[in-house]
Amino acid sequence: MSLRYRKITVKVGSNVLTNADGTLNTDRIGHLVIQIAALRRQGVEVVLVTSGAVAAGRSEVKCTKKLDAVSARQLWSAVGQVKLINCYAGFFRHQGLVCAQVLTTKDNFAERSHYLNMKNCFTTLLDNGVTPVVNENDTISVTELMFTDNDELSGLIASMLDSEALIILTNVEGIYDGTPAAPDTRVIQEIGLHDTAWLENIAPQKSGFGRGGMRTKSAMAHKVARDGIAVHIACGLHDNILLDLLDSAKTVVHTTFKPAAHRSSNVKKWIAYSAGSAKGKLIINDGAVEALFSSASSLLPIGVTAVEGIFRKDDIVSIEAQDGRTVGWGKTRYSSEMAAKEAGSKNSRPIIHYDYLYLDE
Repeated sequence: MSLRYRKITVKVGSNVLTNADGTLNTDRIGHLVIQIAALRRQGVEVVLVTSGAVAAGRSEVKCTKKLDAVSARQLWSAVGQVKLINCYAGFFRHQGLVCAQVLTTKDNFAERSHYLNMKNCFTTLLDNGVTPVVNENDTISVTELMFTDNDELSGLIASMLDSEALIILTNVEGIYDGTPAAPDTRVIQEIGLHDTAWLENIAPQKSGFGRGGMRTKSAMAHKVARDGIAVHIACGLHDNILLDLLDSAKTVVHTTFKPAAHRSSNVKKWIAYSAGSAKGKLIINDGAVEALFSSASSLLPIGVTAVEGIFRKDDIVSIEAQDGRTVGWGKTRYSSEMAAKEAGSKNSRPIIHYDYLYLDE
């Protein structure tokens, strides 16, 4: 078997791992672990991002009183996560392997020090032959700290660990060129970085027990591909789907997002995926926008026309053009107070150095 990749992040959704009644599909989980074990034996490094805890908990506990959405999610995930990780641990043990539970929140990616500590944790586990099984820590997350869904989390993990590919396993075969139920609809096999026609076919609705949908999957896939990581969206309900996807001699019906030829630096990737935690905003003039996109330029104070929010030195801030368009994000070298004071001045010290600037191209 000739392998396409040697380092992958795999995300499997709730609609793959659960039955119609919300109970865990242990046969499907067991088959997934068998595939991971087979890849591990061939030298492939695998990180698994798994959903299913909330669905598993919902099938175990019935609420005795009315709960708000966050409280119900905390209850079900706390109960369900125990059941889920025990299930995985048993199947990995049967394959002679050890897995580790890693629970995280969106906030863990916002601070650079936390980000690097988490990366070190994953690296240590993998170096010692342990397969990380990752999920969002729903028991302590609140609405503003939640990931959009585990698709977003898997993209962050793949980027952080410099995976060669992110494989998203869902209950459909990929992105379709029309309404999936229509008889003449086909799966789009390949999407390039600058392709846009496929966007009009993405339905906004969610399905089953998952919190996301194809819209969040495709948005994250496009972002990850820009960082030089190939993304595959495929049907996790098919037997041996992981093995077939990695076998370069086989053709599997699914959607591939082609990766950029050059990878972003680790710092720039961290900035890109920390955008949701931006502490403030810099409004810049048209000349500054042109300079940022036309050459490898830092953002100088002279290009800043306004400062919004309160932030400290080294915080992530967003950058906007005067028409409201998002230009990018960066790690600021100024506090909000100093940025406001220096805005428009000819101070040559960059407010955001190019090495810490990520543009929304």
